[in-house]
Amino acid sequence: MKLSLLQPVVDRPGPWASVYADASHYTEDAAKQQELAARAAADQLFELGADEATCGAVHAALVGPALHGESAANRGRALFAAGGEVVLDRLLPGRPAAPITAWGELPRLTPLLEASGNDPACLVVYVDRTGADFELRTDRGSDDAGKVTGENWPIHRTATSDWSERRFQTKVENTWERNAEEIAAEAHKMFGSAGAEVMLLVGDPRERRSVFDKLPEPVRTVTEESDHGGRAHGAGSELLERDIAQLRAAHEQKQVDDVVGRFRAGAGPGGGDAPYAVTGVPALVEAAREHRIDTLLIGPDGSDTGREVWVGPNAAQLAARSTELQYLGEVDPASSRADDALLRAAAASGAEAIIVRDPEQVPVGGLGALLRWAEPAQD
Repeated sequence: MKLSLLQPVVDRPGPWASVYADASHYTEDAAKQQELAARAAADQLFELGADEATCGAVHAALVGPALHGESAANRGRALFAAGGEVVLDRLLPGRPAAPITAWGELPRLTPLLEASGNDPACLVVYVDRTGADFELRTDRGSDDAGKVTGENWPIHRTATSDWSERRFQTKVENTWERNAEEIAAEAHKMFGSAGAEVMLLVGDPRERRSVFDKLPEPVRTVTEESDHGGRAHGAGSELLERDIAQLRAAHEQKQVDDVVGRFRAGAGPGGGDAPYAVTGVPALVEAAREHRIDTLLIGPDGSDTGREVWVGPNAAQLAARSTELQYLGEVDPASSRADDALLRAAAASGAEAIIVRDPEQVPVGGLGALLRWAEPAQD
């Protein structure tokens, strides 16, 4: 998961209010339930020591409308507030496993990563003979990503075998091919500009196969076709939704498998004296301070995730022991969870992070990292 979404909270000083709430307010008394939930969260934050302004900002956000005008059915919401302002407000793909209301020096970030997963964006291309519509799918829903319109004549073949008609049919075939080339070129361009990681082609088998064959090889390797749905309005179906979800899930698991494989290779006996992968809170803290983390691996239930570390206002100010921060210019360190401190530091240095759910793949203690460069071996 790219951690750029955390940038609003990385460099802003705390303390922070973190709230993970059920946003599924679709019953007849939805407004009342929404108000009760918002009031409960604000009251709990106040009891934990939050200032009135921050409590009020959280309450106002939770009683407000659904984010981006989307339906809140079966959704969750994550809010992070500091200094009387909601700094980051994210709609989650589902209800949180358990509501969270926290007040601390750092925001509670790991549950956001856990709820959102690695969230690979899927570019869905609805193809027909005359063009295509583009739609970007993520855990936050769907966004119109534009369209491309090709030639619309000649586009329909005839049923006769007359010589002149055969010439006409050749022109039709040529039109289809030119349109497929234009669709493929625009899909390739859109794939990159939208930050998509996978692509799904939807429509008539012949047209979508023609587009598929004209995509550049790197894009073809992450592109699949669906037999369900089409470009016509109302052609979507539950089967198409299933195909999109399965493609995104398969790509996400492939990413995890790849990172875990590299992590194990770097941390194993073949890693030598200076491996490119580390575990253990002290080693991870040191790597984070030096901006050496490339990808942070988190198993949310690991024993090290909630381990106490010490932090300062700057994301690179973190230490396994409070006395260490004095050497980094922080005389009044605050305690935090290891997973949240490492996530903040990783986001600040442009690193990535993944949630590892399979117990067989989780690093020892639940935390590990692939490194950008290895620590030189000590003589």
